[in-house]
Amino acid sequence: MTDRTAVGKVYLVGSGPGDPDLLTVKARRLLDEADVVLHDKLPGPKILDLIPEDRREDVGKRAGGEWTPQEYTNARMVELAREGKTVVRLKGGDPTVFGRGGEEMVTLAENEIPFEVVPGITSAIAGPEVAGIPVTHRDHVSSVSFVTGHEDPTKDESAVDWGALAATGGTIVVLMGVGKLPDYTAALREAGMDPETPVALVERATWPDQRVATGTLETIVDVRDAEGIEPPAITVIGAVAGQRERVVEFLEGD
Repeated sequence: MTDRTAVGKVYLVGSGPGDPDLLTVKARRLLDEADVVLHDKLPGPKILDLIPEDRREDVGKRAGGEWTPQEYTNARMVELAREGKTVVRLKGGDPTVFGRGGEEMVTLAENEIPFEVVPGITSAIAGPEVAGIPVTHRDHVSSVSFVTGHEDPTKDESAVDWGALAATGGTIVVLMGVGKLPDYTAALREAGMDPETPVALVERATWPDQRVATGTLETIVDVRDAEGIEPPAITVIGAVAGQRERVVEFLEGD
């Protein structure tokens, strides 16, 4: 049994969608107090600028398009904690909404490292709403489904049942789904979803360079290509995506 007094502590912290003003009070305090912050790119430049360079380590995308293996990040958290350090593992959005927080919790527990989870505002909700799109609306939908557009590549087949999602009649929010947009929009149409169903793409929600593009299930791939929408972006599928045009004239943000 590890002597817990001899090891540090790891905080799995959600940074929200990227606007520093949307950090929780606790997340902001922990960023100031941490010995080391292990981060990827999703928290956004304004949040990363709050952390002194000598106290942060990038465990996200590297030059040349390579990604830091999850195994390295797991091992690094354990290593730093065993050195007695207070570690923040900073994630975009919420730590457990397609953020591998569940995997990291198990790793820490298996290595007898004390940890705490600090929830963040998930971009699955914040992304659409800052673009004027509520994910639920009592006049249109009573359910919402959150789906990853980027599953574990080692899986033999997709775990997402697009046919079942099409049958719900609710809002579908796809995270990390820009690249696979042609695949799942086609799957939804084949499952019987109306090709005229409104769809919105929200790129870099709450960042200074946020962009929004709208279309339908039939046209959104062409819209994506014409507008040059790139990751990170949220896809919103359903009647609520059509609400943006009714409010956008008066929708403001900092």
